[in-house]
Amino acid sequence: MARHNRNATGVDQRGFLYRINYPPDWLERVRVTRNLPSGRQSTRTIFRNPLRNPEVDPGDLIRVRLESPEQDMVVETSVRTTPDRLEEIVLDWRDPQTPDPRMGRITFTLRGFGPSARVRGGNGPFDYLSR
Repeated sequence: MARHNRNATGVDQRGFLYRINYPPDWLERVRVTRNLPSGRQSTRTIFRNPLRNPEVDPGDLIRVRLESPEQDMVVETSVRTTPDRLEEIVLDWRDPQTPDPRMGRITFTLRGFGPSARVRGGNGPFDYLSR
């Protein structure tokens, strides 16, 4: 049985605070990618799950919410699928107040534990988690 979502916080490369609501047995990490004035990109991991492996099956509904009050931003996504088929979610958000659309674009990469992750205890009905 899937467990309730957990809450965490993280800070990106520009110092913006994020509140993260995540499924503890699916989400491994969250990365933020921003464009720089030089034309290059900067990527920073703002959250890494303190669990190194899932403890139970995450269920068939993966729901993640990212909030940054300083940027007036709320991004939420829900995906209904078997967790062994979903490894990564990429979300693009654009700040409508930024004149240059490239500079206002933020990409969030939500990385799941993936099918190679192991459930602690190792056996049970979640074969894809114990490969």
